[in-house]
Amino acid sequence: MKSILMSAVCGLALTGTALAQDVTLKASHQWPGGKGDVRDEMVQMIGKEIAAANVGLAMQVFPGESLFKAKDQWGAVTKGQVDITAFPLDYASGRHPEFSATLMPGLVGSHERATRLNDSPFMDEIKKSIDEAGAMVLSDAWLAGGFVSSKNCITTPESAKGQTLRAAGPAFEEMLVGAGASIASMPSSEIYTGIQQNVLDGANTSSGSLVSYRIYEVAKCLTAPGENALWFMYEPILMSKRSFDRLNEEQQKALLAAGQKAEDYFAGEAKKLDGELIEVYKKAGVEVTEMSKENYDAWLKIAKETSYKNFAEKVPNGQKLIDDALAVQ
Repeated sequence: MKSILMSAVCGLALTGTALAQDVTLKASHQWPGGKGDVRDEMVQMIGKEIAAANVGLAMQVFPGESLFKAKDQWGAVTKGQVDITAFPLDYASGRHPEFSATLMPGLVGSHERATRLNDSPFMDEIKKSIDEAGAMVLSDAWLAGGFVSSKNCITTPESAKGQTLRAAGPAFEEMLVGAGASIASMPSSEIYTGIQQNVLDGANTSSGSLVSYRIYEVAKCLTAPGENALWFMYEPILMSKRSFDRLNEEQQKALLAAGQKAEDYFAGEAKKLDGELIEVYKKAGVEVTEMSKENYDAWLKIAKETSYKNFAEKVPNGQKLIDDALAVQ
């Protein structure tokens, strides 16, 4: 049965119905396509897997904000205007404040702990909120990240004082303000231009974005994640529940299996991203350093006095979310 093209103001993303066998899904994300970014590769892998399953599914991928702007993808996927997105969940914390817990300074700390968090009561609560909003998780992904600066290396809180920095979400913004930095909010896709145009002195973002957006071309120093990774962010592959529910059972099973394969692939690549980050920045002539445990603890002290405190006070069940995450050993 041929797919039925449906359109609205933005266009209905999913073509066909649950009875149709030929369905083309639309996937959107903010990262460069075909340039080795692991999040793009996860989405592309899902597309290849569902096509190979021969259940009447195909996928069209729109990378680089070519379909929706970075932060608009949350509304698009929950409303069914796009079927699949790779999305930094904290970008939606303005609508869902609890999502700030997925980019809380020092709350994750390592790739191993991030993996354990995926099957914890902490993530059960986060995924419950995702579900209630109209989306579902196809693949879990936590990315480590670091700091870059066009002025000086950001290691201690004092080294950030006086710099205008970009942070991915409110928890990091509150911590940086507590250290004496100024904030300029923007998605990671705009960091390069921000530094180039002197709107920013530096930023923190994921290892993947620090490479794929070529930020090494405008940076003087990189503080890599290392053994004391202050920055970890949850960036899952999400699917619209409306879109998923329109599929038949075979198609749904194929998508879930493809999502698991993409998640497994990411688990093998996550640590490699940090090593690639260091290699690329050194090759570009950027100074590379790491945060010592002493400096990490100094940042964490500020975070607990600012972002942790505010999150616990202002977000329903905020303290419980923090406690549930910290309980994962």
